Amino acid sequence: MTDVVMPQMGESIVEGTLTKWLRKPGERVERDQPLFEISTDKVDTEIPSPAAGTLAEVLVEEGKTVGINTVLARIDEGGAAAQPQPVAPPAEAQPPRVEDIAPPEPEPEPASEPAGPLSPLVRKMAREHQIDLGRVKGTGAGGRITKQDVEAYLAQQAAPAPAPPVEDAAPAPPLPPAGQARTRIEPLSGMRAKIAEHMLLSRRTSAHVTTIHRVDMTRIARMRERHKADFQARYGFSLTYLPFLVRASSVALREFPLLNASLDGGNIIYHNEIHIGIAVALENGLIVPVIRGADEKNVLGIQRAIVDLAARARSRQLKPDEVQGGTFSITNFGGFGSLLGTPIINQPQVAILGVGTVDKTPVVVDDAIAIRSICHLSLSFDHRLIDGALADQFMTRLKQVLENWSEEVL
Repeated sequence: MTDVVMPQMGESIVEGTLTKWLRKPGERVERDQPLFEISTDKVDTEIPSPAAGTLAEVLVEEGKTVGINTVLARIDEGGAAAQPQPVAPPAEAQPPRVEDIAPPEPEPEPASEPAGPLSPLVRKMAREHQIDLGRVKGTGAGGRITKQDVEAYLAQQAAPAPAPPVEDAAPAPPLPPAGQARTRIEPLSGMRAKIAEHMLLSRRTSAHVTTIHRVDMTRIARMRERHKADFQARYGFSLTYLPFLVRASSVALREFPLLNASLDGGNIIYHNEIHIGIAVALENGLIVPVIRGADEKNVLGIQRAIVDLAARARSRQLKPDEVQGGTFSITNFGGFGSLLGTPIINQPQVAILGVGTVDKTPVVVDDAIAIRSICHLSLSFDHRLIDGALADQFMTRLKQVLENWSEEVL
């Protein structure tokens, strides 16, 4: 038997929510075939099977949140089809014996806590809206209460009760058209709730300070323009500004290793390897997959890694080790037109680089007005460990590498 466990999807992650099983007990599963889906604050993804065989038993149901390394299921590697374990029918469904038959009793009042398991999302919605779940009719398997049941109950409670007729009463004020609600209530998704928790944790943990530098990207912009068609034709993907930022950051991090470190209580942990996380926007949140050994890659290798990681992040194909172990992060909000921002540090790292959009801007060059491709870079750093002078030295070196770019890209 092989145990299937809840993976750790990041250094600060201690639990995950099992959102869906992709195989049923008794079914054959191949190694690395998607087996179940999980949701954490770092990733909402499919997890592959650790072995080939038959899914012998499932120990954790969908919707349940458990700690990392919790055994979720077991796989029989013998390959024989496992027979599902017999499950006793509910007590009320078993045929009664003669001696068990008794006169019917009065129907009890609904209990405040319904029978059957409840998902963490349903419990959270009940707490937030102060709902007595005993009054909610469950439509799920075995009468289980689902998210949709709670939403339907809330909508029913929000509907105004018809007013009793009153003779000679003044005309009632106009009401919204039937079915048109004034508000819509939608709970946070599991990923969104965990992102919120992670961001608040970072703000409470680190002393955030942000420094902003203006960088002339004209040399790189001209290089991109010269090579982008050949680059697309050769490799099948576009050449963006981001791999240049990753490459230049790797150079600066080697010279200023404190920005590649992390804090553990009263100790500084210096990381000898440079693993740069790249924020990827998803439909319902974001994720930060990691380019490992970023300083050992050229622009082509970095661009290839970015394209691969971003594509698999959006198709829920990232592996657990691809979203952990980062030592420094970059977030490119310039891709959405933002000039600059003050990003929140990705714990337990001590710095994150924010990249604004690259715009053609009139600037003064040698006492003359010139049109240059300008980008604003913002570095948020943990002032517990990094002083402003060191942060600005790092940014100055980063700026020098970018403005004096000499490496070829083809």
